[in-house]
Amino acid sequence: MSTTTLTLTEPPVAAAVQPDIGYHPDEAKWRARTATRLAEDPSLPNTPLPDGFPAQVSGPIVWAGNDWQTEDQWVYKLSDEELQEIDSALRHFKGKDTFPLPTLSPVLKDFARELYQGRGFFVLRTIPIEKYSREELAIIYAGISSHVGSARGKQDGTGAVLAHIKDLTVSHAHEKGGIGNSAYTTDKQVFHTDVGDLIALMALETAAEGGTSKISSGGKIYNELAATRPDLVKTLSEPWPLDSFGGDPGYTTRPLLYHVPVNGDSKIVFQYSRRHFTGYGPQKRSPNIPPITEAQAEALDAIHFLAEKYSLGLNFQKGDIQYINSLGLLHARDEFRDSPEKTRHLVRLWLRNDELAWRTPDPLQGIWTRLYSIAPEDQRFPLEPEIRRKASGKTK
Repeated sequence: MSTTTLTLTEPPVAAAVQPDIGYHPDEAKWRARTATRLAEDPSLPNTPLPDGFPAQVSGPIVWAGNDWQTEDQWVYKLSDEELQEIDSALRHFKGKDTFPLPTLSPVLKDFARELYQGRGFFVLRTIPIEKYSREELAIIYAGISSHVGSARGKQDGTGAVLAHIKDLTVSHAHEKGGIGNSAYTTDKQVFHTDVGDLIALMALETAAEGGTSKISSGGKIYNELAATRPDLVKTLSEPWPLDSFGGDPGYTTRPLLYHVPVNGDSKIVFQYSRRHFTGYGPQKRSPNIPPITEAQAEALDAIHFLAEKYSLGLNFQKGDIQYINSLGLLHARDEFRDSPEKTRHLVRLWLRNDELAWRTPDPLQGIWTRLYSIAPEDQRFPLEPEIRRKASGKTK
């Protein structure tokens, strides 16, 4: 009598698939995903917060856009005397290599404290752009900023510390893989953070239409998530796969949300750019990287739409210098249109004030070390740094 042996095997496990999510957030998809996940697991809003994360953060950097009544609350208008002092500092720099601002420097140092200990942003208005050459503007911008931040960060592989932010879709259309970063297009730039502590932007020219800069408080976003969806706080505090877009290694992993104690206070730090999880335009997400989860997709959209809800639009004018704390605030930009007469052109610095700085979260220490490890003699500004790496989207 013969016997037949039956072998039972487990059904094949389906490969993980990237959620239906793109660079530009879709509110209908976000709400549908939220409804589906809550229906599948109604206990999600009861998830405990991760260890060390507070139920709520407070302080002047936790605000909503409608808390501000007038731009006079954050715009500092340079007086004729202060502009003359900047002019004198420029002449002094050309002979002495320093940029002294006897009366303006204490004001700028107070604003540096405002960045770390206060609301997290301010605008200087306004440098007379047409009065100076490009070289002189670079000196003035760097000189003023040296009284706000003691360190300047490298923004690409060349070691340049000054970057030009403008539409490159025509002038750099030959870039391999196309423009992989919305900052260098006329497209809307969704909410995100830059690497480093502080961002400075000087407007050499504004767009013919659109291009409004927006900022939003990370603490305000966190408080709503902690109160309503602590499971998403947990998701954000766990490692995510960040696409390196052809870098080596092909991807890295780290959390997007951090909690750091600062002088007995609690600070919330978001550190992420959406395109590392969705790709942007012609630069598709690398196929050999683990997909994000449905929970991560929901968290990305939740951050964006809460940032929109609580955002403040800044009236960025030609000659303004805008400073924001990139640890405590998220930022975005509306789409814009250039014209032959008005082509939006910003110049960016990444800064850090070593005296006032918050403690850098441990998983970010390596990034911050590479960013700010510049010898003082190497911190002079190239006047027209190449931007090909930025156009390809590999530097942020």
